[in-house]
Amino acid sequence: MICRNLGSAAALALVVLAPLASPAAEPQLCAAPPGWTAIIAPLERTARRVAAGDKLTIVAVGSSSTAGVGASDPELTYPSRLAAELRRRYPGLDIAVLNRGVSGQDAPEEFARLSSDVTGLHPDLVIWQVGTNAVLRRDDLAADGERVRQGIGLLKEAGSDVVLMDLQYAQGVLDRPSYAVMEDLIAEAAAEGQVGLFRRFALMEYWQRTHPPEAAAMIGADGLHMTDAGYACLAVDLAAALEANWQAELKLGHRVHGRIDAVAGLPAAPTSDLDGSPDIPGVRRNDAKPVN
Repeated sequence: MICRNLGSAAALALVVLAPLASPAAEPQLCAAPPGWTAIIAPLERTARRVAAGDKLTIVAVGSSSTAGVGASDPELTYPSRLAAELRRRYPGLDIAVLNRGVSGQDAPEEFARLSSDVTGLHPDLVIWQVGTNAVLRRDDLAADGERVRQGIGLLKEAGSDVVLMDLQYAQGVLDRPSYAVMEDLIAEAAAEGQVGLFRRFALMEYWQRTHPPEAAAMIGADGLHMTDAGYACLAVDLAAALEANWQAELKLGHRVHGRIDAVAGLPAAPTSDLDGSPDIPGVRRNDAKPVN
């Protein structure tokens, strides 16, 4: 449950952040069907820090597509592009996105370094890109699923919000029979751990099906790693998904604050005045809407 002091901060943020939440139109190549990029699980800690105008620290952990293999410059990796995109959307915030990607690793190796490389940085949000290398190496993924679940527990215990990013859609991945199993394992771990899930696989599949032949390639000549264009679109869509999640969480906090004030004998804000939908007692939800 959101703490009481989020209510006033949320009310302020809804006013202050509204004009900042209307960035320039996204590149057409980065567009996705409604709902495909939504992060549904509430990211409460980061929403509170956005509302308060506090510094926001994000750690991106993963393998080669976090480290940026395929990018022509370190500033064109997805974590670097994500930082730039979030600063554009929230110019008043101090936002740091730290890249802790190590090429070639998979879930057990990433889990082993979460304490040293991630939680020690005290991040507000951890984006864990996971699964691809495991699929490329083996068909039995049970241990990988368990490590992801354990990693989620470790990160949440440290107080961080968590978003899992699933596989890249690339021929090298599709050639492996276990890719669908890993997709399910990641989605199940996110649901069980009540953390965010960013469906990169579905998003990239859409790009491949819909982009005209003359469009910039999202996957490089090796059939696996993303290009500058792919990393740019990934960052744009992920930033939009995070923004939508935070705004939904702030609205929810505003409604909760209204109900608390009513109990205290103060006027209560109507619970449906922000999005037109009534609250359902006992149900905790985040009203993140499609953003593309």
